[in-house]
Amino acid sequence: MITVMRKHHKILMIFITILVCISFSWYWNRTDFSTIGNGAVGKFHDRVVSQVEYQRNSRLLRLAGQLGMRELAQDLTAGAQSESDAFQNFAWNLMVLRYEGNQLGIEPTTSEIADEVKTLPAFHGKDGFDLTAYGNFVDHALGPMGFSQAEIEELAADQIVLKRVKKILNAGVSIPENELRKDFEQAYAKMDVSVVRFRAEDFAKDTPPSDDEVTKYFDSHKAELKTDETRKVKFIEFGLTDEQKKLTGRPRVEVLQKLADQANDFIEALQAKGADFDQVAAKFQLTPKQTGEFTKAKPDPAFSESAALAQAAFVLTKETPNSEPVQTKDGFDILHLIDVQPSHPLTKEDARPQIVEALKKQASQEAVATKGNEVARKLREDLQSGKTIEQAATDAGVKTEKLPPFALIDTPPGATPTPKPEKKDESPDMEYIKQAASSLSPGSVSDYLNTTHGGLVVVLDKREELGPAAFEKARGFLEDRTLDNKGEIVFYQWLRDRRHAAGISEAEQPTPAAG
Repeated sequence: MITVMRKHHKILMIFITILVCISFSWYWNRTDFSTIGNGAVGKFHDRVVSQVEYQRNSRLLRLAGQLGMRELAQDLTAGAQSESDAFQNFAWNLMVLRYEGNQLGIEPTTSEIADEVKTLPAFHGKDGFDLTAYGNFVDHALGPMGFSQAEIEELAADQIVLKRVKKILNAGVSIPENELRKDFEQAYAKMDVSVVRFRAEDFAKDTPPSDDEVTKYFDSHKAELKTDETRKVKFIEFGLTDEQKKLTGRPRVEVLQKLADQANDFIEALQAKGADFDQVAAKFQLTPKQTGEFTKAKPDPAFSESAALAQAAFVLTKETPNSEPVQTKDGFDILHLIDVQPSHPLTKEDARPQIVEALKKQASQEAVATKGNEVARKLREDLQSGKTIEQAATDAGVKTEKLPPFALIDTPPGATPTPKPEKKDESPDMEYIKQAASSLSPGSVSDYLNTTHGGLVVVLDKREELGPAAFEKARGFLEDRTLDNKGEIVFYQWLRDRRHAAGISEAEQPTPAAG
């Protein structure tokens, strides 16, 4: 395979050169990164993990995404609630996967890794593996990330290890026949459903909360009632011209590579002792742009098209005020921190509007939930006593909405697909309703459910009966899907246990690489 190195700043250049020289053998005989640099982010089986190792692992997530390695990326970022969480989970879970794979004696061969590389979506053409696509990716996509082809092979090996670990874990997974049948009916049988809706605004109170209520809320939420931290930065853009933005394919990639090289040259100049951001910009005949003060929640308008820029700004510190090149839609930006205004607690009077709004919303939610639970209980009792849903709703003082019959999944495996209704015809909160109805027995009532606009109670009038023939037609698909779902649960439990055994603290939140 092709190995083409591009310029990068000095530290990464040394780092990548070492990786290329060691290539495949590096994967199984890793350098002890805990000896590089002074920044320790945690421990892994009593081994110190350096910031260098952690950031390199987290940056591999971006490469996995560009290669189309969906399974590896999803499985090793399990539980992430944000991009920062995803980087953190991937970095630590990758260490777990490699360590446990080695303990299990899973060692992909060179030929197996090469075959796995050929399956990656990034290198697929109409006739399968496309060597030209591979060459273009190696030549032009890896350099800006600070990687070489060695990292592609490395992740391919990781993916093989992941598949084999999951295969070992899945060996003990089984599916009872009655569970499979129940899942089939819940997923594919059409349901007749009635819904009682509750709107939050119908329960809103005009009376403002008392001063005592405001004080009590303030005293119990002081830790949350703070101003947002603000940042102000300068930034240099290495971007495409209006004409270059019209380019596509290889010509566009080549221009972007030149911009990446220029950005890396700028970073190298910033690393010189005593270097000043404005002076370096002047030397490169560039004019920095400057933002106003902005928060994470409300980035500066200059960053409106790139969430990565705002994220990178909040990684910078006074000690490390300059960012790595941050890739944008049409080039690369380099940020320089000017000012930080830390978050600080609000006084009660400053926080009063926020507190009043929170208390009003809380009171409205409590009122609608109380009413919803009361109605659900009354409907349940009346239906059990033999009343119809219409009679029960009248007695409870509410109106029901009859929905068109629907299934959790519209078309069973092997059946002819039916046209889907337009989104505009779909009932609001339909996903809440589907999930609630699928777990009910005919004639039963759900608990009160909070929704975006208030809440609802679901009544399942009846469920379609599906015959044995339909079940047998779908059996193969159902077994595969259920095994996959159970296998994922087993894998995540295993991963959590192995993280615990490695001594990885869930509270550890090292800073991921911004690039």
